[in-house]
Amino acid sequence: MAKECSNSSCSKSSCEGCASKGKSEPQNFLAPANIFSDVKHVIGVVSGKGGVGKSFVTGSLANAMAAKGYKVGILDADITGPSIPKMYGLTGAAQADDNGIYPMETANGIKVMSINLLLPTEDTPVIWRGPVLANMVKQFWTDVVWDKIDYLFVDMPPGTGDVPLTVFQSLPIDGIVIVSSPQDLVKMIVKKAYNMAEMMKIPVLGIVENYSYVKCPDCGKPIKIFGESHIDEIAAELNVPVVGKMPIDMDYASKADSGVFDQINNEYIEKAVEVMPE
Repeated sequence: MAKECSNSSCSKSSCEGCASKGKSEPQNFLAPANIFSDVKHVIGVVSGKGGVGKSFVTGSLANAMAAKGYKVGILDADITGPSIPKMYGLTGAAQADDNGIYPMETANGIKVMSINLLLPTEDTPVIWRGPVLANMVKQFWTDVVWDKIDYLFVDMPPGTGDVPLTVFQSLPIDGIVIVSSPQDLVKMIVKKAYNMAEMMKIPVLGIVENYSYVKCPDCGKPIKIFGESHIDEIAAELNVPVVGKMPIDMDYASKADSGVFDQINNEYIEKAVEVMPE
C-alpha cells in the first residue's frame, strides 16, 4: 500500500510528478559490458590494506582456473599501483579499434588489462584524483573487448575508497576473496573489507592468509615470523571459510619478479579454487 502524502492539498494526480515518487526503489549503478564481451563470472580480490599480496592471489587464482581449461581474464583495478603486467612479463601498448581496447595475453592464455598497458612507460606515475581513477576502472569493463571469459578476476586497490566502491557498484561481482596477513591489525583489516562487501550485498567467498609462515630451508619446519595467526578465529566469527594459508616462498617471488608468473602453480590456494562459482 502506498504511503499517503502528509500534505492535505496533494492528490493522486498531483503526486504523479513528485520528485520523491519512486525513491524507495534502489538505484542500479551497473555499467554495461562492452558489446563484444561475454563474461560469465566476475570475482574481486580485496583487502583492507596494501602490501598483503592481492595481486599474487589474483594471479594464482587466474593461473589455477586457466590450468583447468577455463577462459580467464584479469582486470587490474589497482590504477596507481599496477603490478599484474610486470608479474606476467607483459610490455608495450594494448591495441584498440572502433570495437574497443583489446587486452594482452599472458603465456598461459590469460587476458589482462591494466593501466600500465596504456601508459608510455611502466614507471609513468598515475597522478589522478579519485573520481578519474574510478572512471578508468569502469572503462576497463565498458570499453575493453574481453570476448568470451569464464572467470574475470579483479585485482582491487587496497581499502574502501572510490575505486573499490565503483567496482562493487558498476561490475556484476559474483563474490570476493579477502586477502590478509597474520599481523596484529588483521582483525580490523579483514572486518573493514567484509563489512563493505556486506553493505554492498556481495558474497564473501573466503579469506586467504598470506605470509603465514616461512619454511626452514634445512628442515622444512614452518617458522611463523609474524607470530601466531588468528585468522581461523576471525573467519569463524564472520562465518567465512579460510580458503588458503600461503607461506613466504622465494621461488614464487622470484618468478613474479622475473615476469614468468604464468609458470606458478600455487598449491596453497586449492580451497579458494573450490569455492569459485560454477
